[in-house]
Amino acid sequence: MADCIFCKIAKGEIPAEKVYEDEQIIAFNDINPVAPTHVLIIPKEHIPTLDALADDKIELVSRMVQAARKIARERGVHESGYRTLINCNKDAGQEVFHLHLHVIGGRKLGPMA
Repeated sequence: MADCIFCKIAKGEIPAEKVYEDEQIIAFNDINPVAPTHVLIIPKEHIPTLDALADDKIELVSRMVQAARKIARERGVHESGYRTLINCNKDAGQEVFHLHLHVIGGRKLGPMA
């Protein structure tokens, strides 16, 4: 999608602090982190929401979760704990309509609402 900020990051049109990349996904530090570790993992393909993910693309979520585990280990938050989060649509807090998974850790996190 032409005006999607995450598509532009995936294409290298907008700089981002990349922490992981493979042929299907890219991970980068969030520009407004809520914790010392706050990474976003996105598919390179534009998929607006988790709900819009086609059944034949479901392996992308597994790939994103595997990347989250790798990043948590690299950042040293895998033992103390980290949160993974996918918001789906506006009422859940999704602000950028390109599927993304948050990896948040590095401090004690409170309960979710």
